[in-house]
Amino acid sequence: MGTTVFTNGTILSSYRADAAEHDAVAVEDGRIVAVGEDAQARRSSADETVDLEGGVLASAFGDGHAHPLQGGLEQLGPQVRACASVDEIVACVKEWADAHPEQEWIYGGSYDATLAPDGMFDARWLDAAVPDRPVVLRAWDYHTVWVNSEALRRAGIDAATPEPALGRIPRRADGSPLGILQEPGAVDLLLPAEPGRTHEERVEALRLATADYAALGIAWVQDAWVEPAEVEAYLDAAARGFLSTRVNLALRADPVSWRDQVPGFVESRRRVEELGDPLLTARTVKVFVDGVIENHTAAMLDDYVDTPGDRGLPNWDARELAAAAVTFDKLGFQLHLHAIGDAAARTALDVFEEVERVNGPRDRRPVIAHVQVVDPVDLPRFERLGVVANFEPLWAQLDPMMLDLTLPRLGPERERLQYPIRTLLESGAVSFGSDWPVSSADWRPGVATAVTRQTDDRVPAAGWIPAERIPLTDALEAYSSGVAHQAFARTQRGELRPGSAPDLVWLDTDPRHVEPHDLRSVRVLGTWVDGVRRSATDLHHSLERGRTT
Repeated sequence: MGTTVFTNGTILSSYRADAAEHDAVAVEDGRIVAVGEDAQARRSSADETVDLEGGVLASAFGDGHAHPLQGGLEQLGPQVRACASVDEIVACVKEWADAHPEQEWIYGGSYDATLAPDGMFDARWLDAAVPDRPVVLRAWDYHTVWVNSEALRRAGIDAATPEPALGRIPRRADGSPLGILQEPGAVDLLLPAEPGRTHEERVEALRLATADYAALGIAWVQDAWVEPAEVEAYLDAAARGFLSTRVNLALRADPVSWRDQVPGFVESRRRVEELGDPLLTARTVKVFVDGVIENHTAAMLDDYVDTPGDRGLPNWDARELAAAAVTFDKLGFQLHLHAIGDAAARTALDVFEEVERVNGPRDRRPVIAHVQVVDPVDLPRFERLGVVANFEPLWAQLDPMMLDLTLPRLGPERERLQYPIRTLLESGAVSFGSDWPVSSADWRPGVATAVTRQTDDRVPAAGWIPAERIPLTDALEAYSSGVAHQAFARTQRGELRPGSAPDLVWLDTDPRHVEPHDLRSVRVLGTWVDGVRRSATDLHHSLERGRTT
């Protein structure tokens, strides 16, 4: 790679308000060897000089929780994310199906769950577009799918199908399935019938997704849900040089078959390590402790206010989850637990306590992703257990999903407990993520929301739950050094200083001095990952946001 000198701009050591600033930096084989005058002195012998044109060079951003494979796959099917009505979705699916008669199963995502009352979509609406081939559309929360009647028929899902243990099948008055399937226990009923995506489709999706991330200035991504066949796609994509960003794989542990998965997880990690690509690791195990509030599957300590007696749908028996966590931790995997409801957050913290009790103390940096509702008595446990609270900050606003589906289920008392970003930032480790394609992969609107707790229309004026707003510099740090801490890479990539090996982003202006709602105007001019320039194109738009968990 040789030596590259970056000059004619501002070099930020970090995004902190008091960060050191330099006018040049020299990078040799991906590692910083000089800053300031020492870097300027290397210009004559450098292999490359990059003129920053008055812009800013800083540590690249990270995404602490996302689904890049699914995001890439969405680009290969009907583009329903932007549809503003059920009729638009149906028309979009029909147009795509007519243009792809060879496609036996039609896959798409992510439709807006607020477009039908209570998120209840009917299979017959899709039948009007495609009556003779199965259609499977993911809601933007990725916990629900909407299917047509042909998909139900081929999967054998009918009025006689019993309710799955770890999922729900909403039904019509006559007992027949309505057309949506909630959570893996129900969604997986499609698996025996559907062919799924091909290997080549998955590889192409990874090429597209990681290129999009690099264009956003994001250099490390936690893929937070990886199945065995998807490991093969990652290995192939890496071997063919298709990855533009670093990706760490979180292998999903199944609540029923996790014991059988253990050898496969160890083997997947070995194969990734054997490949030796610096852009690919497989060091994490993912667990869905619960579902989402919007379909009443998040695990709550008290009843949903709109369905008395219903406290959600825990995905695991607590003792089984603890046994699985102890097993995977003992094998050296990092634990990454999805927890939306306050009961799920408590369960996750209890599990981490058990892991430490059984396996002993070490720097394990367990992650709780989303952290939507936490009982106040549990908040101090995050710091005590060294838990990384991974927030998707774009969700902390009064958007249609929050207003139409979330708040009616939680009620006013629990509304105030949502997304305690400032509280946990002041006491422990916080990282930011997107959950793309659930919501935008773009760090800019996420940072703006963390700072303002407002919608794009700046509502409410003081911000929603304003006590949990955070300073702009802290939000930028959560999307950079906070994610690097989660990735066990903070000392290597979290700060620009001699001896560090950071991934780099070139911005046209210093984001620390931009009004938060104007952050979208900050242009990403280049991204370097592992010392190689991976993107020189500004993806000057949001990878459009859906919303929820």
